[in-house]
Amino acid sequence: MQGSANLNLMIKAARKAGRSLVKDFREVENLQVSVKGAGDFVSRADIAAEKIIRDELVGARPTYGWVGEESCETAGADPTRRWIVDPLDGTTNFLHGLPHWSVSIALEHKGEVVAGVIFDPAKDEMFAAEKGAGAWMNESRIRVSGRKAMSEAVFATGVPFGAKKTLPATLRDLARLMPATAGVRRWGSAALDLAYVAAGRFDGYWERELNAWDMAAGLVIVREAGGFCEAVREGRDVFESGSVIAANAEIFGAFAGVLRAPE
Repeated sequence: MQGSANLNLMIKAARKAGRSLVKDFREVENLQVSVKGAGDFVSRADIAAEKIIRDELVGARPTYGWVGEESCETAGADPTRRWIVDPLDGTTNFLHGLPHWSVSIALEHKGEVVAGVIFDPAKDEMFAAEKGAGAWMNESRIRVSGRKAMSEAVFATGVPFGAKKTLPATLRDLARLMPATAGVRRWGSAALDLAYVAAGRFDGYWERELNAWDMAAGLVIVREAGGFCEAVREGRDVFESGSVIAANAEIFGAFAGVLRAPE
C-alpha cells in the first residue's frame, strides 16, 4: 500500500519494534521455570520496544505529543497531534510463549484518530489504515465481513482478569450472546481483535475497561474497512468510556442491541 509520510513512519517504527520483540520472544520459553524471571524479562522487552518506537516517531516528528502504555503522557509543541502507542498488546500471551501479540501505533489529530497500524510480528501481518484511504493487511485491501445473521457470526471479546471489575457484566454479555451466535473467542490482544474484525476474520468484537492505546489504532482500521465502532453504552465516547463495540454494518445493530439490553 502507498501511505502518507506519517503512515510510512508508523509502519517503519512498528516493524523495528517487532524485530526486537521477536528476538526477545524466542527467549521466553527458556524463562518459564521462573515466573519472576520471565515477568521481569517481558517487562524489559516491552519497555525496550516502546523506546524504539518513541525514538523513531519523536525523532521524526518532535512537535507531536505522546501517550504510551509504558511511559507518561507528554504534550507536544503541536497540541493538535499526538501518538498513541502500545508497544506490546498481548503481554500475557507473550509471557506464556503464545504467538498472538502485537505492536499498536495510532496518530490522533484534533481529537480524532486519523491513522493506525497494528503489527503482528509472529505472523508478519501489518494492518494499517488512514482516514479516507481504506484499510490494508500487508499489500492487500481488507474489508469487514459480509455476514448478516448473528447465528453465522463469530465474535471476540476479552474476559476480565485479576482485579478488574467488569466480570459480572462480561458474564452477562456471554450468557445473552453465545446462544445466538456461531461462537465467541478470547485471544488476548484487543488490538488484534479489532484488526481481525477489519479483515473479516471476526464478525464483531466488544470489551470493557480498555485504555486508549489498546484500541486507538484498531478503531480507524475497522472504520476504514467499512465497520462501525461505538462505546458499549450508547452515546458515550469510546475513549472516555474505555469500552468498544465493533462490527460490520449488517450485524452491528443486533449485536449492540444484545449488549445494551437492560438487565
